[in-house]
Amino acid sequence: MRKYLLFIIMILSLSIAFAANEIVIGVTQPLTGNYAMGGQLGMRGIEMAYEEVPTVLGRPIKLVTLDNKSDKIEAANVVTRLIEQFKVSAILGTYSSALGIPGAEIANKNKVVYIAPSNTNPLVTKDKPFAFRVCFIDPFQGTVMAKFAVQNLKAKTAAVIYDVSNDYSVGLAYYFRDAFVKLTGDSKAVKVYIAYQGGDQDFTAQLTAIKKANPDVIFVPAGIVGDAALIAKQARELGLKQPLLGGDTWDLPQLIEIGGSAVEGAYYSTMFDAKAALSDKTKPFVEKYRKKYNEDPGYLPALAYDAYMVLIDAIKRAGSDDPEKIRRALLTTDFVGVSGRIRFDQNRDAIKDAVIKTIKNGKFEFVTVIKGD
Repeated sequence: MRKYLLFIIMILSLSIAFAANEIVIGVTQPLTGNYAMGGQLGMRGIEMAYEEVPTVLGRPIKLVTLDNKSDKIEAANVVTRLIEQFKVSAILGTYSSALGIPGAEIANKNKVVYIAPSNTNPLVTKDKPFAFRVCFIDPFQGTVMAKFAVQNLKAKTAAVIYDVSNDYSVGLAYYFRDAFVKLTGDSKAVKVYIAYQGGDQDFTAQLTAIKKANPDVIFVPAGIVGDAALIAKQARELGLKQPLLGGDTWDLPQLIEIGGSAVEGAYYSTMFDAKAALSDKTKPFVEKYRKKYNEDPGYLPALAYDAYMVLIDAIKRAGSDDPEKIRRALLTTDFVGVSGRIRFDQNRDAIKDAVIKTIKNGKFEFVTVIKGD
């Protein structure tokens, strides 16, 4: 009996020592609510990366994933829990800039590293030394789409319809308008700049105003992909035939599932495509993803995968799980990921290329890559 008790005590002691030796990484994603599809796709990338690299510095990695429920307040709350309850060394952030901004704010105040895979709004990292991102930002994305409209589609006028309740949508709309006006040299080139409330079902009033103005292109930086699909359908029903343009939130299957033929011929910017040779790591990742999920990966799993790997690379170079040491290592990152080369500028935003895609015959199609530097 005594030997048995000693054995149990030894096992428990080893378990406690093993747990104490873990490096704890937090993950916050919208696994329920309006942004759930984005969060679930992001989790695929993180889980794939974790399966490949479950240890670092000779220590096991423990992932703690909390659902922020697609809610801004909950996005801040779960980051607080990850820091205070689970004592994480770093946090891999959420889908949606609207959720990333409050989450990054809390992490930064607590001096815990926060890496956003796909948040493009500048406010996610602005004035937050502990916040980083592995994607491009909206000033670049807005400029890319304005250039594509003017140079490739020969557009001289545009309309913008955006979600006033969504930080991502508000920001991207602004940057597109600013770039389009500069590129055309016409202060009145954006003929309609009109808002809607996220989750609305009827966009008739806004689209009627756009129809009356008759612009060459219509930019729809929707925060929720379902909104973009409904806007496209209602635009076509009203007889609007202009090319529709969007941002990276369009790069989800829901766009085609809901929008159907209405989104045919639309163009949008994103950060990844299975057919774009962004690095020598792209093809192996795509093949592994196809085998696991029986479909091509979009930008969300690719960027989430890269965010995890960039964090692990920084921990290795820091030789520590101390947040401040990880932060300093991240500043000197020069990492080749599945979505391309990743370096950080003075604002800790990734210098990345943009991918332009279109919808053809009910499928997403790669168009071109526009360089980020």
